[in-house]
Amino acid sequence: MSANGTSADDDHEAAVLLLSMALVEIRHLAGSARRETGEATPEEDLDRIRFLANLVHNLPRVTQPPVHRPSRRNAPLKARERAMLERPMSYTWNTAGPEGRAWITARLDSADRPWTPPPPLPTAPTSPPALTWSQRLALPGRWPVQPPDGLPPLPRQAHVLKELDSEAVLDLFAEASQLRLGLGTGGPWLRAHLAKDGPHYLVPDPASYYWPGNSDGAGGKIGWWQCTALLQMSDGAQVTSMLAVLPETFTALPSTLARRKQRRLLHLARATSRDTYLWGRDHKADCGPTTCGFTPEETAESREPDPS
Repeated sequence: MSANGTSADDDHEAAVLLLSMALVEIRHLAGSARRETGEATPEEDLDRIRFLANLVHNLPRVTQPPVHRPSRRNAPLKARERAMLERPMSYTWNTAGPEGRAWITARLDSADRPWTPPPPLPTAPTSPPALTWSQRLALPGRWPVQPPDGLPPLPRQAHVLKELDSEAVLDLFAEASQLRLGLGTGGPWLRAHLAKDGPHYLVPDPASYYWPGNSDGAGGKIGWWQCTALLQMSDGAQVTSMLAVLPETFTALPSTLARRKQRRLLHLARATSRDTYLWGRDHKADCGPTTCGFTPEETAESREPDPS
């Protein structure tokens, strides 16, 4: 139970109720009565249906008993993940906006359902994460990236963390975009904001749902490696980004780092909560041609990367 007395079970029950109410409202909006009486136009009803669908589309997962299913084996649980376990409604509430929050509160009040909204989700710290003594020592042993149950491990050539310069990083993002692999948004924004001399690091570390061999959603199997990139930005901050890399492309990259340093950097990348999206959001107010040589509205490809 959280400090305000509202538990994960309370969020579970609230989600069930809200999802039911949203479906009833959507069914009413999809009918013809409002439009026949002139109460609303088709466009207005469609906008309302879209609003409700966007608001509650994550609630089916919230209706289930909260269980921590780590996306990566052996990876540390981050503050945001802990907050979501404690209050499963956190994401929906904190991304709902004023109109969505008003709808949630009004519906629960109408059902006489006492409920306290969750607190804001933890923000990713700007300082480097603290590693445990064992992570700092990075002693030899089994490579930390391990497969989900029932799936084969990555090949040995994927059990490597590689150091890259900025041009190599940009080339990898360009390849992912050109091949439409689905992970990796770079373009002019990334070029303008990467530290010119790096260093940057890349390591295959797929989440369970992106593990090679799983369905790619288009009738085939995932044949690329989801990699974590630990990038140094123009202000010196180290942040992460996810990038899809073909196995042959990654294997061809030179490997120059000592094995112990590779392990230490892998632990650092996994413990880093701040990604390029959050860094870009913090930087946005200062972003411009006179500060970093970048015009935010330059092209559609210039937008800061999303957090995926």
